[in-house]
Amino acid sequence: MASSQFHYLQSVRVSSPSPLSISTSFDHGRVSFQRKGNCLVYASTNNFNSDLHLQSKVETVLDSVKWDDKGLAVAIAQNVDTGAILMQGFANREAVAATISSQKATFYSRSRSTLWTKGETSNNFINVHDIFLDCDRDSIIYLGKPDGPTCHTGAETCYYTSVIDLLEDQQSGGDKFPLTTLNSLESTIAKRKGELEVPQSGKPSWTRRLLLDEKLLCSKIREEADELCRTLEENEDKSRTASEMGDVLYHSMVLLALKDGKMEDVLEILRRRFSQSGIEEKRSRKTQG
Repeated sequence: MASSQFHYLQSVRVSSPSPLSISTSFDHGRVSFQRKGNCLVYASTNNFNSDLHLQSKVETVLDSVKWDDKGLAVAIAQNVDTGAILMQGFANREAVAATISSQKATFYSRSRSTLWTKGETSNNFINVHDIFLDCDRDSIIYLGKPDGPTCHTGAETCYYTSVIDLLEDQQSGGDKFPLTTLNSLESTIAKRKGELEVPQSGKPSWTRRLLLDEKLLCSKIREEADELCRTLEENEDKSRTASEMGDVLYHSMVLLALKDGKMEDVLEILRRRFSQSGIEEKRSRKTQG
């Protein structure tokens, strides 16, 4: 593996069942790396010995992977915020090394016998935040944030064909994805919002009523938030707290939909706050304002 592949490594981490022993700080060529949480951060310097030290650590990780007889392992890309499985490909050690150095999901094309980076033609890169190895070390997850649709069809993910639909002879429209409970709820709310212009007979759904009445929606959010707080103040059991939290979340998601927001945006904001104190975050809001 060419050592030049590591000259662009910056602020990445490699996670595995057995945590790597990475020194508090060390140099890599013209770049000095320091440990900040589970990440490597850099500053300019020159130290050839530490350059080799870092390369050795990466090589050790790659040596621990159980590559198949063709030198490949399954590589899965997952959305860091929604948890959605975006795509699956294959990677060899050079592809994983390239992913570490570039922070872009890189795979090995079996048909073309070459490395390829997702997004190199479409610009829909997958920006890798972390890499995970499974317990047997024979498959890999690239945990990252996509710049756009992952599938060549333009779909958000390559997984949109439901086996249940196929068994029931239903045609897949390419818009049904394997969603988490939270994302399924968001999808249902979005569907109800899209139906607002369609006349309906009979009693409207609760979600439709909320979408059509902003005052009712805001009053319910305040009401449910108060009931959530009372589960703490009145020492109610955790199942009651979970139930009230579900109500707060649902009503808040209806408001988010009205504002054309997405839960993915909310989750991304929360992720970015992980390494930031609440005081710093509030101070940044005032600065932005």
